[in-house]
Amino acid sequence: MPEEDGASAATNAVPIPPPPPPTLCPPPPSLVKSKFFKKVADSSDPSVGGCEELKKLIKNLLDRSSRTLKWLLYNQHIPSLIQEGPQCGLVALWMAGGLLEMKHKVTLDKIVQMAMARGYTSLGEMFSAANMACLAEEVFGCHYQLLTGGMEGENRERILRHLTDGLPVLIPYDEDFNHEPCQRDGHRAHWAVISGVLFGMQNGSLCPDPEVPGLYNPPPNPPALHSGDIDQIYLIAKQGKSLRYQLWEYGSVSCSNSQLLQLDPKRASDGNIYVIPEGGLQDGLNAKILLLRRSEN
Repeated sequence: MPEEDGASAATNAVPIPPPPPPTLCPPPPSLVKSKFFKKVADSSDPSVGGCEELKKLIKNLLDRSSRTLKWLLYNQHIPSLIQEGPQCGLVALWMAGGLLEMKHKVTLDKIVQMAMARGYTSLGEMFSAANMACLAEEVFGCHYQLLTGGMEGENRERILRHLTDGLPVLIPYDEDFNHEPCQRDGHRAHWAVISGVLFGMQNGSLCPDPEVPGLYNPPPNPPALHSGDIDQIYLIAKQGKSLRYQLWEYGSVSCSNSQLLQLDPKRASDGNIYVIPEGGLQDGLNAKILLLRRSEN
């Protein structure tokens, strides 16, 4: 039989089917949760995360606490912001900037871009308190003090003095399902910004709060606080998965901060590349606290 010429062969050739559409990978769980938190925040009452809501939170605490204590409040209001993806540290830093009296507004996008440019993060995660300190200094032009060794002893006095001066503290901790501190060996590592402190006092010449019975505000030129007069301590916190303030007992935050030992195995095998210090979470976050101070102080 005669061979088919090229044109005939091309006419009789079976057409090649188009390639299948690319498989779309589902978004990581952390991003799904962040979008959920953001949706809830967008539909929240505008007063959420404000000073009035904080007073209600304190009133609820006082209603179930000792009536013999005087509750002394130091707090500077900070803005709220919901994180998208693993941005908890960068969002906490942005919120802390509200207490640093910046001349120019700094956006979260700028903070994220700068952190990526410096090699501190790949997806927004911050597993190094030292990198966070350097980033804060560059972004806000502020001074910092990076404490090591946990939140007790001399560091306790430094932290409380810093908060009573109206300055922000950044603390890594393990986050429970309700965003409060827990102990998971670092598997739930998260960042929060502390804007104030609530003392349960045995004594003191204080100014009664006009709105909440049993709550007091510091008088003008307040005297130094004596540890012997302080019976209970609560930190006033915000973090990137809720607009609301939270009250955390000091000891629970301290315990959580001092057991950040290893990355969650699920995160370590999720296919993403994270920027992690050579010594892991134990060197990067464990028992570290970051105090931020305005440059003129």
